[in-house]
Amino acid sequence: MRHRSFLCRQSRRLLSALLLITCLPAVALTTATLLPSTLSPDCLDYRVVGVCYWLQCTPFGCRVRTSVKVRHYIPDAVVSAYSNTGQNPWLEVRPMGMPNPMAKAGGDGTTNQEHENNLAKFKNADVIGHPGGAVFSQFASASGYSCKGAGSAFAPYFLSTLDALAWRNNVPEMVYPESLVPGQREIGNRSSLNLWGTVYPRGGFLHQADDYKAAAVIAQRAGDIVTRRGQPHVYQPLLASASAGYWPAGALLESDAKTGKWQALTPRLSPSCAVFPNTTPLVQAKQGDYAWALWRPYSCCRKRGQVFLGSTDFN
Repeated sequence: MRHRSFLCRQSRRLLSALLLITCLPAVALTTATLLPSTLSPDCLDYRVVGVCYWLQCTPFGCRVRTSVKVRHYIPDAVVSAYSNTGQNPWLEVRPMGMPNPMAKAGGDGTTNQEHENNLAKFKNADVIGHPGGAVFSQFASASGYSCKGAGSAFAPYFLSTLDALAWRNNVPEMVYPESLVPGQREIGNRSSLNLWGTVYPRGGFLHQADDYKAAAVIAQRAGDIVTRRGQPHVYQPLLASASAGYWPAGALLESDAKTGKWQALTPRLSPSCAVFPNTTPLVQAKQGDYAWALWRPYSCCRKRGQVFLGSTDFN
């Protein structure tokens, strides 16, 4: 009880720090500001979802034991979408995505006419392992047994500067059906005139007047790549393998919170998570750089025997 009380006090302090940060003006994103962002009950969404069954055998015989099956979200990665190559808003990882001979410039397209809007937007994208694992584990453990995520702190899962052929030229995804047929893999809705953009082709160019919406689509594209295997991109899969009593997150799907959700980190830190398109105020970044934490759902149960017999979900 004393240990649980200590965890609760620590969680409250860090949550207070999170709320304080959300009230401050937008500043450069650092590892120190990322740590308290993991203390979000809304993003965690901790639930008891079922019961697991284990066969435990000793020299005196065997018996079936049970354990609680839980499900909660984990901040696996920080996904950045930014206009200027080499200017990731997360300062400590900025050197990972510096310009190279195949990926130099960035920013919006232009007609060279001041009275006309930019024709296209371009953004780089990086997917880096979230550094708040230790703080998050302490926070999640206060609710009970917690699961392990797939992300490793500071690990680069995707850097668009290293994926220049696909990211800047849409090769080969420009000819995919998802890229050519309207209505496939879209973020938003055409009928309600709230179409943010298409997931395919999963590159850095997008026709979108709103900079926040463009960055959100780019972030979704990067998340879509790293949560699948065998994609035609230069990346490292952000996936864990299932095992007895452990059900990791799978492929991310747009507008589906059951596959993952987003927590805004900059230009304004949010204490809650959502999927795109979201209805919260869309804060525009002055330099065109944005970052979100990607939270993904995991289920697990404590091992209570040598053989896993199965599980029963309440719903």
